Amino acid sequence: MGALPVFRWRLAPDGYATRRQLRARGLRPGGQGVAAQLERPRRRGPLVAYLYRVDLAKPVRPMTPGRWAALAAANRARRICPQCRRDAGYVIPTSLGTCVPCAYPESADSPRSV
Repeated sequence: MGALPVFRWRLAPDGYATRRQLRARGLRPGGQGVAAQLERPRRRGPLVAYLYRVDLAKPVRPMTPGRWAALAAANRARRICPQCRRDAGYVIPTSLGTCVPCAYPESADSPRSV
């Protein structure tokens, strides 16, 4: 396999798009590999964006009732604290791994300073 074509930032020819650009058009890569890449020069190494061919892209699959249910269950699971098993009312931050009261129990016991 040869090297990918590399284009300067904002200078890619028509017919190529990033994942986000494909999604905005209601398309997805559809199993195709990366066709080219964009590079934006900067001091600590270039920013790279991968491009896909628009003519090989496929329409986005519609959400079925089962997929909606699975997405709702996954989002609900992100709200459950693994330590106290309560619904936190917000998505548990991955940086903490638990809800805020479990992560900082000493803060919950002390009165708030105003």
